[in-house]
Amino acid sequence: QEEVVESGGGLIQVGGALKLSCTTSLNIASAKNMNWYRQAPGKQREWVARINQMGITTYAVSIEARSTPRRNIAKRSMWLQINNLKEEDTARYYCAIDEEWGRGTQVTGSS
Repeated sequence: QEEVVESGGGLIQVGGALKLSCTTSLNIASAKNMNWYRQAPGKQREWVARINQMGITTYAVSIEARSTPRRNIAKRSMWLQINNLKEEDTARYYCAIDEEWGRGTQVTGSS
């Protein structure tokens, strides 16, 4: 049984907005860190954004001005919205709750 599941990927128009969801069976109220990562074809996985246990968010420079991560502890969910999508945002996006990872969801920017 998967404990962390991402959704919301697909073909997204460049310039549009992307909203990814991460749902889990884990109790995220006790999670130290909830992270988003992404991996583009032929590139190493890179960190994108984090919400820590105190609810403080941090972002990678590449998306800082365009991104809004959110969480809902009661719903055991986390979301990542990226506005003004760029072709370089094309990647497989992963949610990681402490040491538990999902399988990812593919996002492809289309012009």
